[in-house]
Amino acid sequence: MDINPNITVFIQIANFLFLLLVLNLIFYRPIRRILSRRSEEVRGLQESIGGFREKSDQYGRDLEEGYEGARSQGFKEKDKLKQAGAKVEREMLQEAISSAEAKIGRAKDEIDRSMTGVRQSLEDELNMFSKELVEKILGRSV
Repeated sequence: MDINPNITVFIQIANFLFLLLVLNLIFYRPIRRILSRRSEEVRGLQESIGGFREKSDQYGRDLEEGYEGARSQGFKEKDKLKQAGAKVEREMLQEAISSAEAKIGRAKDEIDRSMTGVRQSLEDELNMFSKELVEKILGRSV
């Protein structure tokens, strides 16, 4: 069997090339363009995702720093309030002690005055009783 190329082979080659050109213009180029745009979009989205991750990490660090700062400031404020409370407590105790000492002093003074008055009245009564006793023993007034 002999294969003799004739004009139809060249027509088939031309037809194939023409079809390849038409398919390239109609299908392959737009699809490649779409794929290229899609890959650029994906690349851009990945870059923006990376940027958002960086921002998110930075916000997280800032939030953590803010949390730590607020926490330490809260502890400082708590200590200040404790110190102020302790100071007020000491002042109140000192005031209560002073007041109690003043009341005790007044009570002692009042007791001393009462004792003096009671002693004086007892001495007066003792003198009167002793005078009456002497008069009864002697039978005459002294």
